[in-house]
This record gives sequence, structure tokens and C-alpha cells, in this order.
Amino acid sequence: MLFTTAAAMIATLTRALTENRLEDKLKLYTILRLLIIDEIGYLPIDRTGANLFFQLISRRYEKGPMILTSNQSFGAWGEIFGDRVLATAILDRVLHHAITMNIRGHSYRLKEKLKAGLVRVEEASTTT
Repeated sequence: MLFTTAAAMIATLTRALTENRLEDKLKLYTILRLLIIDEIGYLPIDRTGANLFFQLISRRYEKGPMILTSNQSFGAWGEIFGDRVLATAILDRVLHHAITMNIRGHSYRLKEKLKAGLVRVEEASTTT
């Protein structure tokens, strides 16, 4: 199992690409029993990163479970990856056997701040 952020994973894949080790790194990500990629869409993804992410998703497709987290709707993934066709191809593979969960409301961290009185309800409404 591996837990990583999308930005860290893409940085690792980009480094592997420049060091001519991409194939080995993709194999490593493919054989993991579970791959958890957090924060998809939190930071911008350039064209190279988007292509590397697609290669990873394509390799893992029907080979092992993944948990992906994002605060962006699937409709926004074209903007996240800078290419609607590429985003559609990623989503096609990701959603084929997926269970999706849409969690609404304040994050766990924000709930704790509200409970402690560190943030007012009005402020919390503008941050989520």
C-alpha cells in the first residue's frame, strides 16, 4: 500500500522520467496492493504531469484498487489536467469499476476549529 499526494506522485514520476527510470517507477505503482492518491486538483498539473498520471492510471486499470481524493467535481478534471480528452480517458478507466462517494460539509480539520471556537461559522462557509 502507498499513500501519496497527486503532486508528490507526479513529481516522483517526472523525476523518474528525466532519470530514464519511468518504466521501473510505473511498475512499482502498478504492483502495489492499494494505491491512495490524495489531493487531485489541489495544485495545478502541467501537461507532462497529466500524461504521466494517465500512464499510471492506464497501467493500474483492472489490476489493483485505488482510492483517489479530490475536492473538485469530475466535470472540472478537464481543467485540472489541462486537456478534456485526457481527463475523459482517465475518468473512463477510474470510474469503470468505481464506487464514488461525495462528502459534503466541513472538513474534519475545520469542524475541530469550529468546535474550539477558532473559526466562526460565517468564515467556515466561505472556505468550503
